[in-house]
Amino acid sequence: MDSALHIDHLTKSYGGTPAVDGLSLDVKRGEIFGLIGPNGAGKTTTVECAVGLRAPDVGTIRMLGLDPQAQGRRLRQRIGVQLQDAALPARLTVREAAALFAALYDNPADPERLLATWGLADQRDTAFADLSGGQQQRLFITLALINTPDLVVLDEISTGLDPEARRATRDLIRSIRERGTSVVLVTHFMDEAEALCDRVAMLVDGRLIALDTPARLIETHAPAARVQFTAPPDFEAGTLDALEAVTRIERSNGRITAYGRGPLLARVAQHLDAHGVTPPDLTHRPPTLDDVFSALAGSGPDDAA
Repeated sequence: MDSALHIDHLTKSYGGTPAVDGLSLDVKRGEIFGLIGPNGAGKTTTVECAVGLRAPDVGTIRMLGLDPQAQGRRLRQRIGVQLQDAALPARLTVREAAALFAALYDNPADPERLLATWGLADQRDTAFADLSGGQQQRLFITLALINTPDLVVLDEISTGLDPEARRATRDLIRSIRERGTSVVLVTHFMDEAEALCDRVAMLVDGRLIALDTPARLIETHAPAARVQFTAPPDFEAGTLDALEAVTRIERSNGRITAYGRGPLLARVAQHLDAHGVTPPDLTHRPPTLDDVFSALAGSGPDDAA
């Protein structure tokens, strides 16, 4: 099968309010697939149904070809899961946690070797509460991979991490896929999804509003890129209109903003140089997945949350 996860018309409600509303999608084997959207979009409920922790009200789910409800025991031997609210006893050491989780599976990886692979060998006798945030996330990833899964689900794994730890976590996720494991990444960080995911499904209020590669979503839905700079008072901003990459020009308080697509920055910089203008503050802002969300949902993910 090419599908690592197949969801067809999934609906799950709590107290009459749908958390997931008619969701359908396919995750291909060997890809990093992102479930993105604001808090409360239905992402965690979707993966909890997918791994068998919750039963759908309506719909069909097949993960690695197995029914999570009817074949849960077989499925759990083949998947790894790190959920958003994961925690361990404060005094449990890294070594003890790895040994405990390894005991749950029929054919686990060597815990000591896995700790070394994920940079935790020096912390093997450290209590969970004494680990840094980044080390705790490394441990959770290690525990999710201890059965050498075919698919791993990582739910909001970067929440609460500092920028350096977030960058390190991204490298870990890439290395998981390089080892042949499919990854379902749940996140409300649009930059994380844009950097990591082969494809993303964007959810709002439990409904799918877009599904494609980040690049195609940006190309299709995001507003134009923009270049901004401060120009001399005698500079004719209208001359930028003749550039093929430019679609619109704005001038406000001495600053000029050129909107457009394609090689916008290169064209504007070349034009300014030809006119003897060297602005000290030339900046370029390309469109992002965050812009796509704003265009489709009417607000940024943090605002929607």
